[in-house]
Amino acid sequence: MLRRTLKKTTKNKKLNDFIKKYKIPREYLSGNRRMIARGVLIGIFIAFIPMPMQMAAVLLFVPFFRFNVPIALAMCWLSNPFTMPPMYYIEYLTGSYILGMQPQSVELTLEWFSNNLDDIFIPLYFGTALYSIFGSLLGFFLVNYLWKGSVEKEKKERKEK
Repeated sequence: MLRRTLKKTTKNKKLNDFIKKYKIPREYLSGNRRMIARGVLIGIFIAFIPMPMQMAAVLLFVPFFRFNVPIALAMCWLSNPFTMPPMYYIEYLTGSYILGMQPQSVELTLEWFSNNLDDIFIPLYFGTALYSIFGSLLGFFLVNYLWKGSVEKEKKERKEK
């Protein structure tokens, strides 16, 4: 269903006029499986990294990789003000556990973070690397799997008719 919606959207006259007016390369808005899967991969990879301006970081990948930019930007929104604290805390705990370090009790105050940044930096970013890599690869393969399944289901329905 999502695949059909994307196909209809890419044929929209208003979208085509917008692309022509601002001279946006067509592949950045392409609705095919590869481009969307790459967009999910890059968006989820950046979403797990604790840093400001994640959407700008996604745009830094544009000159180097071809992917669906709106999908990648939307995937960045997985880490929002409500999901960030639990995501980063789990990343910190995971990094501490794998590195064999004793996790500290965390207080959500700016003073605590400025005083303890040196102690939590390595476990946090080690856990971040694991979640970014495995989460983005999982999203990439899941999109490919579901997309191919959707195509096969559509072919089967066409044969039955």
